[in-house]
Amino acid sequence: MSFRCLTFPLLFIVLLFFSADLEVSAKDKAAKGVVHFSAITLYHPIVMYQRYQPLMDYLTKNTQYRFELRLSQDYRDIIKFLKNDKVQVALLGGVTYTVAKKEFGVVPILRPLGEDGKPFYRCVFVTRETNKKINTLFDLKGKSIAFASKLSTSGNLAPLYHIYSKGGLKLGDFSRYENLKYHDSVAREVLRGNFDAGAVIDSVANKFKNRGLKIISVTDPIPGLPIVVRADVPDEVVNAIKKALLALDYNNPEHRKIMEQWDEEFRYGFAEAQDSDYDSIRKMIDYLGEKGVKIQ
Repeated sequence: MSFRCLTFPLLFIVLLFFSADLEVSAKDKAAKGVVHFSAITLYHPIVMYQRYQPLMDYLTKNTQYRFELRLSQDYRDIIKFLKNDKVQVALLGGVTYTVAKKEFGVVPILRPLGEDGKPFYRCVFVTRETNKKINTLFDLKGKSIAFASKLSTSGNLAPLYHIYSKGGLKLGDFSRYENLKYHDSVAREVLRGNFDAGAVIDSVANKFKNRGLKIISVTDPIPGLPIVVRADVPDEVVNAIKKALLALDYNNPEHRKIMEQWDEEFRYGFAEAQDSDYDSIRKMIDYLGEKGVKIQ
């Protein structure tokens, strides 16, 4: 069966998911104030819904508010959603956070922990397992490479910083480079042979490792993706979110059953966040700017 044949049924299923969420009775919404939540587009929207809706269900069950997921089409959309009050809470990347903070003063409240219990993650450079000519970062010279969105921290900023500051390379050293929309798109295009290598967030690299990708380089730790709120979100909402999420402990078997339904980016728990946690992101942006590489 062709992909075209699958498109309509798949779209219909997704629309059913969204319509079920939207058709909440007025009585239910009156009983619980509605908070809209969004997240940067690490994956295709269908996958985003599957991995993020369980978190909405948990927050709805464990706070006095109803959390509704509002997905964005790209990284810039989520900034607009926050600015225009279409969403009040969002999971951002480091770059999108610095943009939103500068433009309209969002407030970071939490950042996810990694599997090691620390609030950091990494960017990973990958190529096909069968590609014996690429084993190190420097082997990418003269090769093609795919990055994620230009506003992605782990899919664009961090790999560019790593290339320039650690690898002794620059964009002009590649035969071709391109920014794709999603991290999983980068992984798939590398597997298909459309690019020699790609740069993705570590969780995506891990998901595709057994599908034929190999890791050739890893960046230094990057501050965990911030959960932010608009500056005008009431303290009661912020405190409710913090209480519900900080109460979870991945080492607790009962909590783990809940958290394992969530995306890998935040299934290991949370730590409180503050603006200074993202000073390293600003330094990367400034460094690349001095090299003539524009991020935003």
